[in-house]
Amino acid sequence: MFIDIPTALEDALIGLPLPTWKLDGSFLAQSTMERYRSELAATPQLEETATTLRHALTEEGGGYAVLRLGNLAKALSADDDRFLRLATAFAAEVAIPFSPFPRWPLWKDIGVKVDKDPGKSSGIGYNAFHMDLVNGSLPPDYTTLLCVRPDPLGGGPSILSDPHAAVARLSENSRALLAEPAYHYGTFFDLNGVGEECKPFPVLDGSDPGGFVRFTAKMLKRSELSRAHAEAARELAEELVRGQVSFMLQPGDYLIVNQRRLLHGREALHSGQQAVPVADRRLLLQLFLRAGASSGPAA
Repeated sequence: MFIDIPTALEDALIGLPLPTWKLDGSFLAQSTMERYRSELAATPQLEETATTLRHALTEEGGGYAVLRLGNLAKALSADDDRFLRLATAFAAEVAIPFSPFPRWPLWKDIGVKVDKDPGKSSGIGYNAFHMDLVNGSLPPDYTTLLCVRPDPLGGGPSILSDPHAAVARLSENSRALLAEPAYHYGTFFDLNGVGEECKPFPVLDGSDPGGFVRFTAKMLKRSELSRAHAEAARELAEELVRGQVSFMLQPGDYLIVNQRRLLHGREALHSGQQAVPVADRRLLLQLFLRAGASSGPAA
């Protein structure tokens, strides 16, 4: 779902006096959320746009949306504080913005590092299907990516896939293996708002039909799994690729993904990144969201 911002709303947002945000621990402060919502509520066609956004993220068959904020990005500059406040305000219409990483600001830069592991988010290779913070007992309900600059060489389209549909296409034996707490991936330290470490964890919890499919294809290469459990995970990874959708994010596009509905990833960037100046390389900003008032700082 790609959502264009009505012209009247764009015009009103350009001059909107949103204050600098405040945090309550790792979460956007309630006072900031209330101020942002109050300011947005006074703009034309905001409620219709916000309702469309929420429906795209939560209704049957949905799970993601791309807000086309490109004109606002041009008017305000995509990495300007005023533009980031607007993007944060839109995010707050969906859920509670927060940062699980105390060492990072609310919005985390995801640039391109040619000497990084190619499969990482800031690498130049294929970033396989995954959910963010997969090994936390309370992963973010939403992961979001704001495009400041796409790959100037034309690579790196975003990919999404429905893990529940992919699981339904697997054999009963594979689903049984994925339901066993036999999987693990990554480290877990210096994190806020994502619960306790799950190690090991099941890919399929089974307790909540609308719950997370705790999956990252990266564990196939970076975790020691039994042959049977690895094969079941590999089959799921193949089904995810079979059911994927892909698209290119343009400057100002704001991708919001419901992690209970979809997994995300990225195709490889175009070859030749070493020749692209750092200041011109692909740049995304990442923000996480927690659904529900009960999931704020007290959680």
